[in-house]
Amino acid sequence: MKNIADSKFVDRRSTAADAKAALLRAYLAAKEAAEPTLLARQAERKAIAVAREERRAERDRAKAEEQERLLAEAAQRQALIEAAARAESDAREAAQKNRVSRVIEDEAARKAERDRRYANRKARQA
Repeated sequence: MKNIADSKFVDRRSTAADAKAALLRAYLAAKEAAEPTLLARQAERKAIAVAREERRAERDRAKAEEQERLLAEAAQRQALIEAAARAESDAREAAQKNRVSRVIEDEAARKAERDRRYANRKARQA
């Protein structure tokens, strides 16, 4: 659109400067008007971030407790397995000792019987 009035370069430049100043005033007014909502949004974001961090810390703590509980259960199961293995080993050892002692007793009984027969035979010969 053409300007009907006699437009000179200085007039166009001052009109552009006025337009820029008006835009700047409108921007500053909008920024000032939006500042309370901006602060409220920032506070809300900060509260959300704090709550998120608390939930994450709670999840991490619960996960650590669960891991600790699982490790304790695993250690308890391992101790039970070792105790059972020890008991089985002791039972096998006791059974082996029992067999050995029975063999020794049987051997002593056979020797005593042999000695008794030998003594009877010698007594009959004499």
